[in-house]
Amino acid sequence: MASGSDFASAVSSELESVLRLKTVNYFVTRRPWLDLYGVNVRPVAPFGSASRRPYVDPALIHRSLPDELLFEVFARMTPYDLGKASCVCRKWRYTIRNPLFWRNACLKAWQISGIVENYKTLQSKYDGSWRKMWLLRPRLRTDGLYVSRNTYIRVGVAEWKITNPVHVVCYFRYMRFFPSGRFLYKNSSQKIKDVAKCMNFRSSKADCIFGGHYTLSDDKVEAAVLYPGMRPTVLRIRLRIRGTTTGANNRMDLISLVTSGLNNSEANAHEEDILGVVEGWQDDETHNPDVPAVSHKRGMTPFVFVPFEEVETSVLNLPVEKMDYYVPG
Repeated sequence: MASGSDFASAVSSELESVLRLKTVNYFVTRRPWLDLYGVNVRPVAPFGSASRRPYVDPALIHRSLPDELLFEVFARMTPYDLGKASCVCRKWRYTIRNPLFWRNACLKAWQISGIVENYKTLQSKYDGSWRKMWLLRPRLRTDGLYVSRNTYIRVGVAEWKITNPVHVVCYFRYMRFFPSGRFLYKNSSQKIKDVAKCMNFRSSKADCIFGGHYTLSDDKVEAAVLYPGMRPTVLRIRLRIRGTTTGANNRMDLISLVTSGLNNSEANAHEEDILGVVEGWQDDETHNPDVPAVSHKRGMTPFVFVPFEEVETSVLNLPVEKMDYYVPG
């Protein structure tokens, strides 16, 4: 997976010159409201910046750690870690508002859109602010798993004096997205703490993890997964991204989930072309009479995002008898 520096180096010279001008304006921005309290808070400027002047910070961490090293530390943080670091002190808060950090994060999150298209979107919808674009533009999170917990009632077999037994069956649908336009899908009764360990492209076929491709248009996600076998089947998924707070993007509502059959020529297509093969299909469309189109939306709950650092403590690990209901929100 490419790092943030790879996207920064790919920006064309014309766009880079505009970025330098905006960055300089950021560093020299006046903050007269701080002067009212006699507070002198300086953001950390990159090494060699024109705004760098000799300055002694009274804080111990700032005296021990040079500004250029602190800047490099911030540059290697994820956007969510940057948000946590901005709560440490006012200097860090103003420093983390540096558009360089948010530009790299945005170009990585929407790399399938292309650099030029991202710059056009930045100027037309988000007033040239990378941070505003990160917070307001719908995106798929890649630092965890999207999970849909589903239950249904299954009638059991009557034994002895017990009549009409029923069983509550609980299963999960897991999705992990990557910035490159690929994703992993798994349908299992396993808990999230066990599934998170094997949700990668190195997993074996025994783990029943399937890879597919997706596209993102505004807040709509279209994805497709090919199930190989004697009767090849394609799983088509349409989702809508939303968030419980601004910039969270931690929920996905299911619009449709359909399995359809493929003919031999379509089944032999490369995995990367499967999304293009089913593009424009109707929900009841199938190209193999032996595999009818079946909708699986009924009873499905929204997908909830769980970061990797929370998979061990998530409530989704609880058994059915300890979590008789679950409201994703």
